[in-house]
Parts: sequence; structure tokens; C-alpha cells
Amino acid sequence: MTSPHSAPAAHDDADGDIRRMDLVMEGGGVKGIALAGALEVLEERGYTVNRVAGSSAGSIAGALATAGIPATTIVQILRETDYRLFEDGPWWTRWMLGKGIAILLHNGIHRGTFLKNWLEQQLAEHGAPDRTGTFADLLHRDPDPELQPDGARGFRLVVTASDLTSGRLRHLPTDADSFGTTPEQLRVVDTVRASTSIPGFFRPVRWKNAQGRPAVLVDGGLLSNFPVSVFDRPEGEVPRWPTFGIKLSAKPEADFGVRNRIRGPLSFGKAVVDTVTGFYDRMHIDASDSVARTIFIDTAAVKPTQFDLTDEDRELLYRKGRKAATAFLDGDHEQEPWDFEAYKARFRAS
Repeated sequence: MTSPHSAPAAHDDADGDIRRMDLVMEGGGVKGIALAGALEVLEERGYTVNRVAGSSAGSIAGALATAGIPATTIVQILRETDYRLFEDGPWWTRWMLGKGIAILLHNGIHRGTFLKNWLEQQLAEHGAPDRTGTFADLLHRDPDPELQPDGARGFRLVVTASDLTSGRLRHLPTDADSFGTTPEQLRVVDTVRASTSIPGFFRPVRWKNAQGRPAVLVDGGLLSNFPVSVFDRPEGEVPRWPTFGIKLSAKPEADFGVRNRIRGPLSFGKAVVDTVTGFYDRMHIDASDSVARTIFIDTAAVKPTQFDLTDEDRELLYRKGRKAATAFLDGDHEQEPWDFEAYKARFRAS
């Protein structure tokens, strides 16, 4: 039986039996249980979580997975969570006028305190008993010491956040020095709180940069909701294990970037926002090698900020996650079964 305080057992790399995987998980508000459903299937097939990158819901699932919490337990956690408690704005934000005032005063309706405390509680209850809560717990140790990576690839968890002050995407803990701190001092829940700051819905996180000036951080999905290439080896080097993407949307169409119908000023404004926020990721997902390694989960039936999820909504998301991962691994009428050797030969041959 798998201990709740350890990752699923894995064989020694030297034997060639281990089935490591890196994961990049897209953000999507309350849709995280779909990510957990897909992760559960991957673990059932013998894959072991190596490193995870994600924003928003993807960062929450990643924090839980890299803490050594089995996917079945993550599913249980997300099934039992009352997401309405994440809406922790003042009592007067129950009304539309109050929401507007909160946005004017604080740039967001909800404090986000409950979400951060909730995640800390899950990690403390289900994670390793000797955890510090910082990224010191999450150093990546390569099976080949001579290939020990640095930067983002040197940690088991990479959380993305959008730094509005500097106008750039932050990879945490890699960019810890930009905020005058170190990975050993940076707490995981603080980075996840920043990454989940859906603009307008949650108040932004305010840190200090290395020069002591204010820095405002919001949802990493604003700049990159799906950093699929973050763990890729340099061009020309063949990957030793797969990096799977898990995306909370249906498979891309032939022209992935063109999806907006411009009919007036509102639709025009929406198209501008969609284009700006999705451009970085579309450069990656348009590439056929990214599509070939990505599990696409159609979660359009549920909105990211639908915090009053019913039991039926949760079950729908969970089942869609499992179904998408199963179809990806086994193949269906739309795709061939996943074959890592075939993937390397086609896309990453040196």
C-alpha cells in the first residue's frame, strides 16, 4: 500500500525500469480535479512524478503532487473541498456593488487567505513529516549526477506568476533572487497564492523586489498558462523521460490562434485579451511535438470561477480527466497510443 507521505514506488534508473515523467499542467480555476483525474491514470500505469510546472490550478495540483501525495489522495482532497470558502471577500462583496468597490479599493474581490491556508493544511497533513514548506524540500536530484540541471529544471516544482510591475513572467523559485530572497527561504504556498491571483477575482499579491520596491504578482496564466517547454532539454539532446502536458481544453484546431468572432466593442476587447494572454502558449502548442505529448481535457462545461461546483460538476471534471488520459495512453479514433520511442524518433532525434 502506498504511504500518504511518499511518492509511488519507483525502480532504480540503472535498471531502466523506472517510468519517470515531468508534467506541465494548465491553470483553470476550480477545474483542478480534472488534472488530478488524468494524473491518477498516469500513476496507475506506473508513471512516477518527477517535476511539475504549472500556473493557478496547475500550481496547486503540482504542489500536492511534488509533496509526494498520491493522485488518489489528491482526487479525494479536491472532491471534499468546499470551493465556496475560497471566496473570502468581506461580507459586503456578496452584492455586485460591493464587488465593484472591492476591485476599486484592492484590485480584487477576495483576499485569497483561505486558499493559502487550505493548501498549507493539505501539505502539512498529507506531505512528508519533515517538510520545511520551502523550495528546499523540492530540489531535483538527477539520476545522473553529471547532468544535474540548474535554473527552473533544478527544482521539482516550478510555479509561474505574472509580475505586473516588471511586465514579465516569473518562474518560481528560479526568480527568487529578483525578490531579494532564495529558494530555501521562499515558501511554496506563497508562490501558489501569487499564481492563483485571478485578476479582479482575487487580490494581487504584493512583494518587494530585490531593490526594495513594490512588486505586484497575479495569475501566471495572464502571460503563460501552459509553459510546456520549461523542462525540455537543450535543442539536439534526446529526452530521457517524457514531459507530458495536461491542458484543460479540447484539442487545438488547425488554426489554434483564430477563435474569436469580432462583432462589436465587447467582442473586440475580449479578442484583444485572449490574443495577448494566449500568444506565448500558442507558440508552443501550435508545434506538432507539443500536441503529440499533451493530454487535452475538454472542460468547457465548467467556468474557472464556478466556485459553487456541484457533486455532478466535480464528477464530470474528474471523469473527463481520466477519459482524456486513457485515450492519450491507449489511443482512440483520433490518436495513436502514446509511444515514447516513436515520439523521440519523430521529434527529438539528435
